[in-house]
Amino acid sequence: MSTEINPGEKTAHLALPLRWSLLGQANRGAADTACTYDVDSKGARLVSSRAPRLGDLLMLERGRNKAICQVTWVADPTSDLRGQFAVRCVDGRAPWEEELRQAEEQYQPLDSEGLNRRHFGRLITAEQTNRRRRPRFHVEGQAEVIEGVQHASGIVDQISELGARISAGEILTPGTDFRLTLNLFDVTLAVKAQVKNLVSNARMGVEFQEIRRGDRPLLGYVLSRLRRRPVEDFVEVEVVSDRLVRAAAV
Repeated sequence: MSTEINPGEKTAHLALPLRWSLLGQANRGAADTACTYDVDSKGARLVSSRAPRLGDLLMLERGRNKAICQVTWVADPTSDLRGQFAVRCVDGRAPWEEELRQAEEQYQPLDSEGLNRRHFGRLITAEQTNRRRRPRFHVEGQAEVIEGVQHASGIVDQISELGARISAGEILTPGTDFRLTLNLFDVTLAVKAQVKNLVSNARMGVEFQEIRRGDRPLLGYVLSRLRRRPVEDFVEVEVVSDRLVRAAAV
């Protein structure tokens, strides 16, 4: 399972208080409070002092709005994401529907120094970061066409806190801006990136420019796990070229 709550839909970082209770075979359990972390039209990532179990059915309440949701992901209790869990609504309208309608998916500059301080124990300068060896992974990726934009699938063989090296069916030219969605371990995050160079005209070296608001802790979580576990893992990649989007709109 992954934190990706509904692939392909707008995801907004919204902090909305609500109540949740466990639905059992006999009756509802005691109510607990939670706060949304990010939401889409059918699901959300929440944080609470008590986490349910994977697969549990919950009643979510926000004012008069109620919905039955199923738990699709629970964070590792020993990680920085402890207390977080993701749900998908299976009956009823999402209690955050109106707020989501008014919200926009936002990106913010990637603070790599902050990630280094928190997850690597000391400040690594930009020069030191460029010098140090980046973790390498054999990965599988996939790109989706959105509103007529060309699809491209690819493989990532390097990833770090600053960027990645990817191979894709559609090789983008240096300077191209695009969006990149990564599924690694049990989390999903999205960044805006730029192609910096081509390797043998088959792979792209890309640099992360911005990260989707709310996804910074997820990237830190991934980097922390990579630091403790330098082994191969599979990453799904979604690449959407902003340049192709603009061309399709002409």
